[in-house]
Amino acid sequence: MPPGRWPHGSPLPGRTLPEVWARRWAARPDAAVLVDGSGSATVGGTELDQRTAQAASVLAERGVGRGDRVLWRARASLESVGALVAVLRAGAVLVPVSPSARGAEMAHIVADAGPVLALCGDPDSGDLLGLGVPVMSVDDLTRDAPRAGALPELRPGDDALIVYTSGTTGKPKGAVHTHGSLLAGIASLTAAWGWGPADRLVLCLPLFHVHGLCVGLFGTLAAGASAAVFDRFDESAVLGAAPDSTMFFGVPTMYHRLAASGRAGELAGLRLCVSGSAPLAADLWHRLAGERVEVLERYGMTETLLTLSNPLDGERRPGSVGVPLPGVEVAIDDLDDQGVGELVVRGASVCRGYWGRAAVTPGEWFVTGDLASVAGDGYVTIRGRRTELIITGGHNVYPAEVEAVLARNPGVVEVAVVGVPSEE
Repeated sequence: MPPGRWPHGSPLPGRTLPEVWARRWAARPDAAVLVDGSGSATVGGTELDQRTAQAASVLAERGVGRGDRVLWRARASLESVGALVAVLRAGAVLVPVSPSARGAEMAHIVADAGPVLALCGDPDSGDLLGLGVPVMSVDDLTRDAPRAGALPELRPGDDALIVYTSGTTGKPKGAVHTHGSLLAGIASLTAAWGWGPADRLVLCLPLFHVHGLCVGLFGTLAAGASAAVFDRFDESAVLGAAPDSTMFFGVPTMYHRLAASGRAGELAGLRLCVSGSAPLAADLWHRLAGERVEVLERYGMTETLLTLSNPLDGERRPGSVGVPLPGVEVAIDDLDDQGVGELVVRGASVCRGYWGRAAVTPGEWFVTGDLASVAGDGYVTIRGRRTELIITGGHNVYPAEVEAVLARNPGVVEVAVVGVPSEE
């Protein structure tokens, strides 16, 4: 399928996201960019520009150079956001990990990525020192910094981000995004969702996944918009921020909790509520729509960023992840007799490959491993993972379909269906 038709937005002003961000900050120097979730602090464009440029100079003084990997392990805060932005502006490669990552998981990532420095928000960083990685506090990086030096000129083909993804088997692999692939993915979203300087996002997603980091944070900065930054999801906090905001991005579990609170209707004043990272049950979509919250569901992967979305204007179809975003092509291979096959995508937002492993050839189809079907009008529905397919009595059974039926029971909060071996 070719890309969908998207009437919104215009090209971003730059060849890389850091270049776009700097131009956005210069255009509106006094406008708020980041707001602490508690409302106790605000960072404007000029301050964020200066603070992150100074922090980039500190990294350079610590010997961090172009292409060096820098671990970032912190909860979302104004300081930690400044630190990760500084890594990219310094020309280094950001490697975000969960604040709770420890032990074998952390040892694998360190051995694989070979970081030269770790930026931490947690004072308990002895495990990283034990792995031979120098550690610096995100607070120390972003405070009392010297005058900013010259920032390196970044190229679209330079590596920018490595995000580790587990998949279904084996050890986590680091998907490598270049400055070019990040820019392509964000430009697609700002155009499709009409994202602009007047928007404020309620950002409570973790920043070690592409949903919160690339979509939520990087998208906000590229659009010249602002974000209310929370270090975790809390129903009351999110709803408290809603009157001063225009957008909310969440995962289905968040929407479940908002619906269960009886206060989901307080999101109705937002112009856009987006759900992703897992399928949103059609029944929950209808329940929220009854509260005048018509959620826009989309689809993406760590390796591809976002590739499909329901339209901003037009039908937002429950159970569907919509149509291809601008600049993205999708196809479905190996259709079975139920019209289900494996989703493949291609476009400029696809990662260049996995760190230390096989590269993804530009322009070739990326095999997602997700099973999907497409309606006659182009709307795509995700049916499950190819590795999760259950064959019983010679028939293909897709767990997502069984889960959707079980989820209709009002006594079921969450459900997962798996297959077990049978002698028959």
